[in-house]
Amino acid sequence: MGVKIYIQKKDIPTKYQKYNLIATKDGVSDTVYLLGKKYVLKIFDNQNTQTITNEQYLLKLIKNLKTTQIKDIFKIKNKQAIIYTQIKGKSIINPQKNHIKQIAKFLRQFHHLTQNKTISNKRLFTKKQLNKLIKKTSSKQLLKHWKQLDIKLHNDGIIHGDLFCDNVKFKNDILSGVFDFSEANNSDFIFDLAVVTISWCFDKIKLNKKKTKLLLKTYGLKIKFKLFKEYIKYALVYYATTRYLDNRDYKILLKRLENL
Repeated sequence: MGVKIYIQKKDIPTKYQKYNLIATKDGVSDTVYLLGKKYVLKIFDNQNTQTITNEQYLLKLIKNLKTTQIKDIFKIKNKQAIIYTQIKGKSIINPQKNHIKQIAKFLRQFHHLTQNKTISNKRLFTKKQLNKLIKKTSSKQLLKHWKQLDIKLHNDGIIHGDLFCDNVKFKNDILSGVFDFSEANNSDFIFDLAVVTISWCFDKIKLNKKKTKLLLKTYGLKIKFKLFKEYIKYALVYYATTRYLDNRDYKILLKRLENL
């Protein structure tokens, strides 16, 4: 659901009222509107001021990359709101080799800029945090896969954490921008690559090894494929769990997990 907090034009600053206010179906925890074809308005349901400050810091850190940028910050109905520049193009459903190369290069540049940098957002992907989420599901399947996880995530720097296909846009098959940094926090760069893999490198429920190896090669990571699969499993368990708790479609991720 893209809209949890319903607003009208009169609720936003006067200078933006000339744009069409278009409700979206994107977003899970926050409300997202488009302002014509120029801006994106996001209203945070639970985020505090520090979260906004962290996002400002991160977007300034990566300002030379193809990303959205913050245009304005204010409050709507006592909720924090941000207006971002809108990225042209569209998200892809079935990534091809050229798309995978481009997102791998983007992530390599992103990690170069964020290595050893820190933000104070809650560390979402730790085993301790994932364990809490698993317990909330009461799912025997997820619990089984959780118990089989055999890696420990490191703190390499700031990661995007949610680099699914729907958070990236392409125009004429050229990457035009990456957005939605709400999951960004300090974690493991290889895990960030694994999150890309579970969205970009599967053919339905089957892992495409050629696409995965292309992702790793373009990024510049030398890792045994068997070890990287453990990171893939971790990413699948995490996002299957969060989608389960958010009443979203988690079954495709669970099928991918069980098919590895």
